[in-house]
Amino acid sequence: MSSLPRLLCLVGPTGSGKTAAALYLAAALERSGLPVTVINADSRQVYRDFPIITAQPSEEEKAVCPHLLYGWLESTQKISAGQWAELAENAIRDTLAKGRLPMLVGGTGFYLRALLDGITDIPDPDPEVSRRLTEECRTLGAPALHERLKDIDPAYAAKIHPNDSQRNVRALEVWESTGRTFTWWHEQTPPPAPYDVLRIGIGLPLNELTPYLEKRIQIMLAMGAMGEARRALRLCPDIEAPAWTGIGCAETAAFLHGRLSHEECMERWTHNTRAYAKRQWTWFKADKRILWHRPGEHSAIEKEVRQFLDRP
Repeated sequence: MSSLPRLLCLVGPTGSGKTAAALYLAAALERSGLPVTVINADSRQVYRDFPIITAQPSEEEKAVCPHLLYGWLESTQKISAGQWAELAENAIRDTLAKGRLPMLVGGTGFYLRALLDGITDIPDPDPEVSRRLTEECRTLGAPALHERLKDIDPAYAAKIHPNDSQRNVRALEVWESTGRTFTWWHEQTPPPAPYDVLRIGIGLPLNELTPYLEKRIQIMLAMGAMGEARRALRLCPDIEAPAWTGIGCAETAAFLHGRLSHEECMERWTHNTRAYAKRQWTWFKADKRILWHRPGEHSAIEKEVRQFLDRP
């Protein structure tokens, strides 16, 4: 018997139908007298200026039940997994206090690990160090920083791509600001969160998911993704800002600056989305606590959720 508060978690690769499943569950549980609050667990959907490109729930979808931590962060601001976990913890606590069931929905595995399994909350880096390293990355290139990182923290360097500017800068700024490597910080693991969690995964093997991803990008374009990117560019012209590093955002920025043709933009956007989905699929499939379903299997998911909630 568990006395811990219960928590639902819907995970899976991008484009797999997590939002649709969450809305189905919220409506079904509401009819049974158990109101739900959806809490965002996607690192890109926190950004205010990109609701279409990051596939945030629409206003109509958010009207089904309360939605928290969507579209609130400025494009110029960074957010770490530890910071998100603190915000999510507060949202969960407030949701439970209102007699509602919290449901985390998203595809950022590291965020969910930070909240549910515990990771060390690394102190914020020195802003001057961050500015200097960001500028070095622009002028020297991410691979140069990666070479430096291999001498400082070879274990973490082996886990990230040499061209990953954000992670290379982050690892070096942590080292210079704290005197400790990313690997050391990650080994300082706090206890897991005090919840009884049901983890539901929604996804498909990549070869089956790819057509969904391609269609999804076309839907985003039809909804006004390019216009959204133009507005975002007026609000935040610095395309090195954190929000612009997201998939879809970076590619549309390159198109609007004339660095890519429209065809090249679409090809790169589709390729990068597919690669990201592959990484997410690999990450989540490694977690044996997740119960997997194909997109649209809402009735089967609801059955598992009810069994979980009905447990003594």
